[in-house]
Amino acid sequence: MSVNTPSIHFFEGIPEELSNVSLRRSKTSGARSVVMTFNSLRAIEKFNSFRKKFSNSMQLTDQEGVISVEPSGVQFIFSGPEGDDLERVECKFEIEQEDHWQRFMRFMHRYAEANGMGYSESKNN
Repeated sequence: MSVNTPSIHFFEGIPEELSNVSLRRSKTSGARSVVMTFNSLRAIEKFNSFRKKFSNSMQLTDQEGVISVEPSGVQFIFSGPEGDDLERVECKFEIEQEDHWQRFMRFMHRYAEANGMGYSESKNN
């Protein structure tokens, strides 16, 4: 994988595929939060996580370098007849500083372009 290709990692050496991202801003405090959704995690599917170095954070990598994010919450959502099929994983974190937000948005634009994702406004205004 090229350094110029944007990627997301929970475990070193295992790139994950982002399924959706939701950007939110509190009307009262103005705080920004991000919820990234992954419909699957390659680290879990390949059972490689125990052999790879866990970074205690999520790594967002592109040509500008690495953004290291410590999630404030990670939620595993299961479904299926037995309730043991991983449906998706939601990873939430907040970004308080404007320059960090701008850097994150540059990463997201690159990631979206490289992975055929699009941007749309929420209809819940």
